[in-house]
Amino acid sequence: MEFAYTAEQEELIRTLRAFARKELAPRAARVDKSGEFPWDTWRQMGELGLLGLRTPAAYGGQEADLVTMGIAIEEVARGDFNASYGIQLAGLAGDIIGRNGSDEVKKRWLAANARGEAVIALALTEPSVGSDAANLVCRAVREGTEYVITGEKSGITLAMVAQAAIVFARTDTASKARGVTAFLVPLDLPGVSRSPLRDLGSHGAVRAVLAFDHVRIPASHRLGEEGTGFYQVMEGFDYNRILIALSCLGVAQVSLEETMAYVKERRAFGKALATFEGVSFPIAEAATHLDAARWLCYRGLWLADRGQPYTKESAMAKWWGPKLSVETIHQCLLFHGHYGYTDELPFERRMRDVIGLEIGDGTAEVMKIIVARELMGRETLPY
Repeated sequence: MEFAYTAEQEELIRTLRAFARKELAPRAARVDKSGEFPWDTWRQMGELGLLGLRTPAAYGGQEADLVTMGIAIEEVARGDFNASYGIQLAGLAGDIIGRNGSDEVKKRWLAANARGEAVIALALTEPSVGSDAANLVCRAVREGTEYVITGEKSGITLAMVAQAAIVFARTDTASKARGVTAFLVPLDLPGVSRSPLRDLGSHGAVRAVLAFDHVRIPASHRLGEEGTGFYQVMEGFDYNRILIALSCLGVAQVSLEETMAYVKERRAFGKALATFEGVSFPIAEAATHLDAARWLCYRGLWLADRGQPYTKESAMAKWWGPKLSVETIHQCLLFHGHYGYTDELPFERRMRDVIGLEIGDGTAEVMKIIVARELMGRETLPY
């Protein structure tokens, strides 16, 4: 195993770190306060190729490996955590549609998704179904050459601005996981409605509830065969959970770097704060944990790129990365004293943002069930 980036990846890091510092970071507080979707950021990421990293080259994408995807998300999150959602969701859309979409759907959506001209949400979670994704209630009923979709999806990231959503709905009520099918649903169709959510953080992610009241779509908008939707999303979740962890770690890392610079300058009792063990030891511990968590993430993506099992590493990264990042940012906030508690500094915003991903794509408790299953077998499952 190589513990080094390629020359191309090193250049990507330099480019995106400058982009995050010069373009994204100055806008992040404005987006948080306004709650408006940052279209300028979205278009810039499209121009940089960040939204097409997992899109087939035939449709204007990069077909990048997952390690490169992880680098992009970690670096972008350093500037604006919410911008990393775009890379995640555009990547999942490119993957799912590229592998399972009809020619009609691919031509209409893949290139637009990669260029940043279209926003495609991922609609899985429901009011009564979160981690137990095999028990979806939303229905899709075949009627001739169409499907009729009825149900509700909740907590859907980017739903207030998305032009379309990949909707997971039940096509077979007699089966659980094998009864779920994926569809590409344009969100301007009759019967679709949106209700915005007021979240603690990640205001630029414009989450919403999507309601589908007998929405008709052509059968050509089905993604893959009936009954394969659950497995499509689970395949994507494995790598996306690692990407989520890296986005959180990127925010924590830049917070730690800013705090190290501050405590070397800030003086108390005639000495720099950094000389006190009560300050330097927590920083040393945080740096150690962040490095360990980051390399766990990249090991998982490295395994995925080589077609090797990585579900255990994915679940480990997902429960640890966000939790560790929240704890690190919290400590950074405290080291900045009462100014850290104000919105003049970014720590309170970053902490609010990252907390959301202790929930999204699977809670720590669910991830630990997966880790235990991978270590000790299915007989350890509580269900």
